[in-house]
Amino acid sequence: MEDVGAMKALGAGIAACGMIGSGIGLGLVFGNFFQAVGRQPAVENQLKTYLFIGMALVEAIALFAFVIAAMILFVL
Repeated sequence: MEDVGAMKALGAGIAACGMIGSGIGLGLVFGNFFQAVGRQPAVENQLKTYLFIGMALVEAIALFAFVIAAMILFVL
């Protein structure tokens, strides 16, 4: 039975790797936003909508990865 706990921890760790991609994605979203605003400050208000939509979509991936990892650890 010790192997089952180890496999659960390993599976949850692998599932949580999706959060790494989400962190990279957030960095890209914000970095590109700041670069665009730095080049053309007049479009800041127009780009904020796209920034928040992109941020929400990328953050949702991290939440899904966290839920899957928690389900592996505590439910299965």
